Amino acid sequence: MAAVLTPPAPSTAAGPRAVSRPPWGGWRSRWPLLPLVATVLLPALPHGTSGGGGPADVASGVAVLVCVGRLLYLRRRPLSATAALVLGLPVVGFALATVTAADPAAALPGLVRYLQIFVLVPIAVCLLLRDAHGFRIVAGSLVVLAVVQGVTGVHQYVTGTGASYMGEDIRAVGTFGPSDIMGMATVVAYGLLAAAACALRTPRNAPAWLRPCAAVLAVALIVPLTLSFSRGVWIATAAAVLVVLALTGRRQALTSLAVLGAAGVVVVGGFGIGSEMIADRAASVTRVTSTPDRSVSDRYAMWSAAGAMWRERPAAGVGLKGFPAHRDGHASIGLSSGSDTAGAGQEFRRQALLSPHNMYLLVLSEQGLIGLTALLGSWAAILAGAVRRLCVARSRGHAAVDCGLAAVALMTWQSVNFLYADIGGPTTVLSGVVLGLAAWWALSGPDRVSAA
Repeated sequence: MAAVLTPPAPSTAAGPRAVSRPPWGGWRSRWPLLPLVATVLLPALPHGTSGGGGPADVASGVAVLVCVGRLLYLRRRPLSATAALVLGLPVVGFALATVTAADPAAALPGLVRYLQIFVLVPIAVCLLLRDAHGFRIVAGSLVVLAVVQGVTGVHQYVTGTGASYMGEDIRAVGTFGPSDIMGMATVVAYGLLAAAACALRTPRNAPAWLRPCAAVLAVALIVPLTLSFSRGVWIATAAAVLVVLALTGRRQALTSLAVLGAAGVVVVGGFGIGSEMIADRAASVTRVTSTPDRSVSDRYAMWSAAGAMWRERPAAGVGLKGFPAHRDGHASIGLSSGSDTAGAGQEFRRQALLSPHNMYLLVLSEQGLIGLTALLGSWAAILAGAVRRLCVARSRGHAAVDCGLAAVALMTWQSVNFLYADIGGPTTVLSGVVLGLAAWWALSGPDRVSAA
């Protein structure tokens, strides 16, 4: 008897519209993202010291352990060969600078810290993100953190309860306090860029309110960013925004620039929010030979000291954590003993200058040309890969272009900001998360990146 052939049931998995799981839900299957979300949000908790070991660092350690556990349980190949090479390349410089240091035991904590921020956390982010939805969840956490810190910072400016600046307690520092003066500005910049990327290319099937809400948040976060009086963050944010706008198309770039310009005029000109202080702060960057700002002259003195350390040991540097010990032997007499911090609930104290406030010069002085080449090679590969994949995604109409814009913006910001800052403080671990987001977009497989 001939078998009766019945036609197969219509497949619901074919085509991009037949997505069974809701794009904005499914937390039961996304629980591995919880340590990453905690890593992003926990820096908002007041922390007693400006060093590592805070709640966010603990959460990042949990994220790494969850990643390792999932790899052992699922028995999947952890990374592609390209991703392993790019993300693992900095280890060469870290290890060499540790073993060649004058005191390898003293350099060991630096090795652990560098591995955490620039290797382990980025790899964990790459492996824990399953698709574009996971990326958006982590990026949304950055926006939430920025809003909380931004509101706190504006309140500090309005009520005069911020950090001391030009004799007044008006500097917006959020919950990070005057000992980590760059903390609030950093997280606000992260959130601003993530919100701007969402506003420029809103995800498909997103709620109708998402795009205007993201646009309003991006513009509103300009206020606390301005009131942070952090020149390096201003420059890095402006550079990242310009790069992203250039990648979205001429018409949208011109419209967005007009909106940002109008917002700047209203905030600084119309309301007069710190206009005189902002202008003076911005102009102080170039006043190095006439009447320089003390922080500017100290910064350039430390840059010169870092260069002198590198010339003394050009290949491998003075060793991780070696800058403070070698600073006085290479710095000019014009370098002050420290910076004055006060306000935001903290008494006056003198904070020692233990780094050159330039990540590239810090790596060059402590790890030499070998370490700097390895680190820059890794970051350049991530940034170039992110831009390339963004251009491809735009041309093919992929649904995850918003993730590409956020990845390129965050990576550009980090690269430029490291010209004026280095690692240190409770927000340091967020640098690893940002590198991981950019690396996921640049190095993950096309099936994971293009998922809507």
